[in-house]
Amino acid sequence: MSEGAPADGDMHQDSPSEQAGTGLPDDVPTLKEMLAKEQQLQDEYRGRLVRLQADFDNFRRRTRQEKEQWFRQASEDLVNSLLPVLDNFERALKAPGGDLQNFTIGVQMIQRQLDEVLAEHGLEAIVSEGVDFDPECHEAVERVAVPDRSDNAVVEELRRGYYYKGKVLRPAMVRVNQNN
Repeated sequence: MSEGAPADGDMHQDSPSEQAGTGLPDDVPTLKEMLAKEQQLQDEYRGRLVRLQADFDNFRRRTRQEKEQWFRQASEDLVNSLLPVLDNFERALKAPGGDLQNFTIGVQMIQRQLDEVLAEHGLEAIVSEGVDFDPECHEAVERVAVPDRSDNAVVEELRRGYYYKGKVLRPAMVRVNQNN
């Protein structure tokens, strides 16, 4: 065997580019181009993600601000509608004279006005007296025996209860009949 010839086990055929002296496979430039395109695509997706996150943060902030504004406006509307009631209370308290009957009539008128304003905003009184006890809208504080009333009927309302837009805001405190 000659000294410059490879041994049988070391047979290796060079690719054409390796034979040309670069030492790199032919597909390396193609792989580099593909990698560059993928990196460019990755950068584009990352930019889209950053913009999308910023848009979502802006949406949340804007939604929170709109909600706060809506609540402020609703509160302002309620307070504004209560101002005439407050004005009437002030006038009643400044009225000259000591006529208790006229004062009582004036306060009753103011109460009706207040009830109307609150009803316009969704407040409704719970009807209690004469109806059967309902634990959803009544709070029984005492059981009493009234022979001419049906068992479990509300005999007396001690504190008025209210619905707000159909939901129990505060149950009515009542006395309930129990004939035993």
